[in-house]
Amino acid sequence: MLKIDIFQHILPMKYKEALYAAAPPDFYLKDVIESLPTLFDLDHRFRIMDKFDGLMQVLTVTQPPLELFTTPQKAIDLARLANDEMAEIVLKYPDRFPCAVAHLPMNDMDAALKEVDRAILDLKFRGVQIFSPTNDKPLDAAEFWPLYEKMARYNLPIWIHPERTVDYPDYRSENRSRFMIFSNFGWPYETTVAMTRLVFSGVLEKFPTLRFITHHCGGMVPFLEKRIIGSYDHAEMLRRARYKQGLTRAPIDYFKMFYLDTAVYGSTPALMCGLAFCGADHLVFGTDFPYDSQFGERYTRQTIESIENMPINDVDKKLIFEDNARRILRLPI
Repeated sequence: MLKIDIFQHILPMKYKEALYAAAPPDFYLKDVIESLPTLFDLDHRFRIMDKFDGLMQVLTVTQPPLELFTTPQKAIDLARLANDEMAEIVLKYPDRFPCAVAHLPMNDMDAALKEVDRAILDLKFRGVQIFSPTNDKPLDAAEFWPLYEKMARYNLPIWIHPERTVDYPDYRSENRSRFMIFSNFGWPYETTVAMTRLVFSGVLEKFPTLRFITHHCGGMVPFLEKRIIGSYDHAEMLRRARYKQGLTRAPIDYFKMFYLDTAVYGSTPALMCGLAFCGADHLVFGTDFPYDSQFGERYTRQTIESIENMPINDVDKKLIFEDNARRILRLPI
């Protein structure tokens, strides 16, 4: 079977240089990027991919979100450059990259919507990626709803990548996060918050066919399923029940509408938790490649092994590795 990595990362070379030129002198990610040549060097990437039979990658641009440090016009220019370069890569190597996902200038929503149309109609992209939070705003902010309406019409998914930097303190008495807490635990938290806001704001109620793909197996949601049910579905106190106004289903049913990737770095028990929560038809193969080391092999190998070690049948494994990606991206391969 194919293994379609739906949530890996790339930094196309021309876009990388333009990003550096636009970033502030103390750009916080430059050292990380330069330590990971597989992000931008296709020869490095191909050497790793060749070690895994049937491996393909859906191209998604790595952080940072453009709106974090650029003007709206510069974000537009950079997004177009990144998308054009990814389109060239897909066109040149269709046997390795079945499609790409649009990078958007989310500090100008009119421009973002235009870039969605260009990416999908002209470049043949199969979805878009957004970060959470976006512009320090929740994903249920009114300005983002036109994007959800558009993607529901296109019947293509939205990738949610969590974003939290070291200046998010762990405690109010401090001004910076310590011990990598902001990313190791803050990112799954951001994913969980985004999912919850999208549920209770009614985004999935209004756009029931809209598909969101969440990183790191849905953050904390699968593990806390019963707590979510206890807090929202079984709560009878009026002060809690008001959260459900406007929803026609139990809140937990909306959480189960999200798609969860397998980027939990080799933990089969974590995947079984995700499977128990949403079923095999809502798990998608994703590795977080290449953020484990200089070359990025370990996460891919560990993720493949963790899926192969799941005590499920081959049909369900094929759903996770390949078929779900084919279906929700409407891939012709």
